[in-house]
Amino acid sequence: MATSTSGTSKRTLYRLSGVAPTVDAMFDVLDPARLEAVDAELHVPEEWLGVPALLVTGSFEQSVASWCGEITRTTGCEVSRPVNRSAGLLMLAVDGEVYAIGYDQGFRLVPDWVKDRRFGLSFVIRRVDPAQIRDLVSHTPGGGRTDITLVPGGAPVWSLGVQEHAQIVRRLGGRLDGIQMTIAQDDRTKISSVEGGTGLRMRLGIDAPDLVADIRAIARVLRDEAPVPELEFVEHIVPVKDADLVTRLEARLDDMLGEMPAARIAVAVPSDHWDDYGAAQAFATKVHSKEARLTDDFSLEYVLHRARVQKAGTRFAALRDGTVTLYAHTRAQKGDVLWTSNVLRWIEAEVALGPRRFFLLDGQWYEIGEAYLEAIRAQVERLITGTPSVDLPAWVLGDKERDFNESVPDLRPGYVCFDRDNVRTALHRGNGVEICDLLSPDDVLVMVKRAKGSDALSHLFGQAVVAIQTLLHSPEAGHGFARKVAAARPGRPLPEGFRPSKIVFAILLKSGTDLTADTLFPFSQVTLVQTAKILEAWGVEVEVIGIQATAVPPSRAGIRHLAA
Repeated sequence: MATSTSGTSKRTLYRLSGVAPTVDAMFDVLDPARLEAVDAELHVPEEWLGVPALLVTGSFEQSVASWCGEITRTTGCEVSRPVNRSAGLLMLAVDGEVYAIGYDQGFRLVPDWVKDRRFGLSFVIRRVDPAQIRDLVSHTPGGGRTDITLVPGGAPVWSLGVQEHAQIVRRLGGRLDGIQMTIAQDDRTKISSVEGGTGLRMRLGIDAPDLVADIRAIARVLRDEAPVPELEFVEHIVPVKDADLVTRLEARLDDMLGEMPAARIAVAVPSDHWDDYGAAQAFATKVHSKEARLTDDFSLEYVLHRARVQKAGTRFAALRDGTVTLYAHTRAQKGDVLWTSNVLRWIEAEVALGPRRFFLLDGQWYEIGEAYLEAIRAQVERLITGTPSVDLPAWVLGDKERDFNESVPDLRPGYVCFDRDNVRTALHRGNGVEICDLLSPDDVLVMVKRAKGSDALSHLFGQAVVAIQTLLHSPEAGHGFARKVAAARPGRPLPEGFRPSKIVFAILLKSGTDLTADTLFPFSQVTLVQTAKILEAWGVEVEVIGIQATAVPPSRAGIRHLAA
């Protein structure tokens, strides 16, 4: 029999919640009917692995494949082929936590209710390179909308257009950023990708000591490391933990389920079973009924009807106890079962308690509004840098904005001032478009503003969006700006086909107050984050810096220094 020559294999690792680290506890969470269906054999490889472990092996068998009858009717040829899919499930306890790995169809033996739904995602946001995101799945509560973005070559997270305070990230994948695991021992370049949602999919060691060591390395990251700053927004939207609050939310949803129509309730496919949803050809749904309703897709209409006819106070429980079974064939026979879950996992609902807004998604309650300010603040802190990439002089407090801009080229050779030197196009015939106040030596657009209030900054951010949009989409504007640069900076024209890659907002607050997330006007914080989202989605990096203030012009400061 052939064996793998590699020391690692790409597998999906789950962490199980509420399972004691013993073989007996591992066995107790398994579904006896599922074990019988695969004619399971049990093994206890504790000595080999050096930790408590349970191995389940078996197979899902069909004497005749579901497609045989169809092909016979289509072609007239009698065809009878069996199906036999293997299933392996390894459960092991490492340092008090229980983990599970499925082989082939073995993942179907892991009960959903014991899976830690945030395990894979929590690891990825701590270890993936935020500049190399390859896939992202996010859900926007309030309409059943799931966005799936695939970028095989990798892209910065800021370019993917995620609304941090309004979306729940359900899966994230990208390039793994430096961790000592088995895959790195022989060839560091082999660490290429990792995907995290409910499970964590990556290359893990095959040999027992390597697998256990890799699991410990993963646990160490979760225990000791904070999310990378660019991805910490993922954890701003956290599940509701207060049991009394959950009870109130369930009671409110129970009332809503009795209304006609049931507003603010939609379908949301369970996050860890998209593949099963795509493969399913029949859905059997039972909500407090003896017989299942068979449909070719999940029927929210049927579910809401069944909930509505239940007694008040029992409707939510009816959905929680109801089931949805997915079948791989329309005949919906026992051998065609892909997966069974409770109905509640297929429901997204929005519930209001006073001014607070909550969402039920994948069987878990979230409070979205609570995350809003945290997300905004985190983004502002990311955008405001203490180590500016552009070198601007101090602003003399008595000077006007134009005085400052015109002084920069004298004090910082290589800079060009374009304050009020606008570019005119067919669309902007009047005053034209101000592309920037300053152009840095490395062609970064710099927008300058002295702000006493949020209105001035709103104008600045709006101006930037118009300028970038004009440069990106108007060849006339691009040529006009290039001519201005060539005239102002002889011998150093813009690159052919110049597209802005970065913009810097340089801000002087009030009377020289240091610019921080605390001192930036609250309304301006929101506007800044919205502006950055737009510009970054267009591929333009955004940086915000504070301009230092001085009461004495630089020349006078130099004279005083010499005199001293």
